[in-house]
Amino acid sequence: MQAYLLEFVNFMLRWLHVIAAIAWIGESIYFVMLDNGLRKPKAAEDRDKGVFGEMWAVHGGGFYHNQKYATAPAKLPEDLHWSFWKAYTTWLSGFALFVLLYMANPSFYLVNPDSDWSWAANLSGWQANLLALAFLLGGWVVYNELCKRISPNMDRDGVLSLAVAVMMVVVAYLSVQLFSGRAAFLLTGAVMATAMSANVFFWIIPGQRRMVKAMKAGEAPNPLDGKRGKQRSVHNTYFTLPVVLLMISNHYSFVYNHEYAWVLMALFIFAGALIRQFFVLMHAGTIQPAYPAVGVALIAVAFWAGMPGTGASPGVEGEGPSLAEVEAIIESRCVACHSASPTQEGFGSAPAGVVYDTTAQIEGHRAKIREVVVSRYMPLGNMTGMTDEERDAIAAWSE
Repeated sequence: MQAYLLEFVNFMLRWLHVIAAIAWIGESIYFVMLDNGLRKPKAAEDRDKGVFGEMWAVHGGGFYHNQKYATAPAKLPEDLHWSFWKAYTTWLSGFALFVLLYMANPSFYLVNPDSDWSWAANLSGWQANLLALAFLLGGWVVYNELCKRISPNMDRDGVLSLAVAVMMVVVAYLSVQLFSGRAAFLLTGAVMATAMSANVFFWIIPGQRRMVKAMKAGEAPNPLDGKRGKQRSVHNTYFTLPVVLLMISNHYSFVYNHEYAWVLMALFIFAGALIRQFFVLMHAGTIQPAYPAVGVALIAVAFWAGMPGTGASPGVEGEGPSLAEVEAIIESRCVACHSASPTQEGFGSAPAGVVYDTTAQIEGHRAKIREVVVSRYMPLGNMTGMTDEERDAIAAWSE
């Protein structure tokens, strides 16, 4: 019953996380589109009352007229829309999922026994949990300090963007050394997602509250609050596509178990940011196909680098083992989890619904078995002690 309850809670948290993320990302992308698509107001009365830009749109059978003020209108409306709970809900539900799955089983999901750093390979469960939390917090602190020190007045965004790009390469490299491949991709995405949510919590919303407070007091709002909020909002939009990709990466072991997984990760991060830049410019009326072209080229490099043989064990040559021998290996190393009735503690059902109870089921998953065994993704944390000889046997059988 406990295992089933955990699975159900996991299921519902994932649903909440996806719903909140769709709402947050959708709204964020919309406002970036709106901000970049503004045109100078044509009506003199709008310009006189401080309207900075406007956009007309048609959607769902209706016409919309959006206006943005350079600082604030002369009088605030009673009903003012705020955008923050979607961001907070996305982060909180994502962190809850991380605790429920990864931090509840750190020896399986977090520790990287193949790390080049012996101390990281031998972390205990509680140490891995603390390291993961420190990794998330440290990522935000470094990013925030870069923003504050390099571009405090929001006038050196080019240099700041380069610094953040270098930071993300370092984060990607550290993640694959400190954590298992699956956790490394997830935590790198979580570093960016944490920065996005923290931008909203610590900078965007407080700045907006100060602006509203000043308006209500009859004072002029500090324009730096608006500029800083926009700067962090723009950063968030460039993080969006890489974060989404890294969050779904745990379904694809050929990526996160690659010898140079951190390089693939960096390629995907830059590709996502470049593709997003194309749309940002497009909303402003500028078409720059070079951005998505370079982004796709980076994805192509990642595809080539991730192909079998460029970072994974090729298996063995010669006559492969019999199916009966492979079944015996799978029975002893895999079926504790991958069964209609799992015996491994903490599993109420087979992971991803993959079951190896019969010969037909094993044959039907031949390609996937090869992928996860040769890449050393499975068994998780090698908790059942699969040997290199057994991996070679499965590789030879599945060729």
